[in-house]
Amino acid sequence: MKDISFDINELIRPNVARLKPYSSARDEFEDFEAEMVFIDANENPFESDVNRYPDPQQRKLKEVLAAQRGVSVENILLGNGSDEVLDLLFRAFCEPAQDNVISLPPTYGMYKVLAEINNVENKEVLLSSDYQPKVKDILEVVDKNTKLLFLCSPNNPTGNSFSDESVTALLEGFGGLLVIDEAYIDFSSQESWLQRLKEYPNLVVTQTLSKAYGLAGIRLGICFASPEVIAVLNSIKPPYNVNELTQRRALNRLSDLDGVNKEVADIKLEKEILFKALLEVGFVSEVFPSDANFILAKVDDANLRYRQLLDKGIVVRNRTTQPLCENCLRFTVGTPEENQKLIKELRRML
Repeated sequence: MKDISFDINELIRPNVARLKPYSSARDEFEDFEAEMVFIDANENPFESDVNRYPDPQQRKLKEVLAAQRGVSVENILLGNGSDEVLDLLFRAFCEPAQDNVISLPPTYGMYKVLAEINNVENKEVLLSSDYQPKVKDILEVVDKNTKLLFLCSPNNPTGNSFSDESVTALLEGFGGLLVIDEAYIDFSSQESWLQRLKEYPNLVVTQTLSKAYGLAGIRLGICFASPEVIAVLNSIKPPYNVNELTQRRALNRLSDLDGVNKEVADIKLEKEILFKALLEVGFVSEVFPSDANFILAKVDDANLRYRQLLDKGIVVRNRTTQPLCENCLRFTVGTPEENQKLIKELRRML
């Protein structure tokens, strides 16, 4: 492994480095299981199942995640969806109107939106024609104010994973934080970069329970990074950013990994069926390989086909406005019944 020159103190915003974090009542008392009289946090004392503030550090949930992912609790930060986690990275490390980040279109649109919200320049370097990072081009636009580099792998909306060689070259050639968004990693045959945290101090991995775990409605995002990076993010996160109901529902789902794995296997099987069916549709000119729970396909007229499907009660994602995605539709893998309805309507359009 190449010796990486990385100093978190050179990345963190000066005002954040000076910040004294807010300490909530529940930060000062950790034993939530003890039989105590809690009159410290100005809560309503009458039991309603949620009348008490949640654990601000989500200790039980982190312990389960740490055990399942093979990391330490100190490597984990939880957020109100991955979007909050990404926003915290901007707020901790990017000085508004001064620093910049890099994203690789076509990709998840929130990187660009969060950059604009935080008044941070977003340098865009298009993926190659086969949807891989152009390492040389990326490193050429890096300057002393480039703090974050976002890689979505498997990528949204293309569905493919980035090569290990490209990611390694970027990790070893970039002095800022390289953020790998693994929202769809549970559907991929490639291994997560999570196990490489100890090798690369500039590596940040984000995951979610929204996709494979079927918990999009509870909004739980997960950030894995070095203890030093996690400590910085913890210092600026809202005190109770993950509510009690979200923590309980996540713990319940994480206790049923067999159920999760079965659903993932079913989705992957249905994806293969849908992939083959799309290849047989006359107005589909290309179907792109996917490591995610969706498929990107190029059609003759994406706007027309989108409206036709909508008229039949089927909502897909029209990605034709995205770079390198002209006339492309994105199909999320549904239930067997939903997929068969989609296939039936696509064939009728011929």
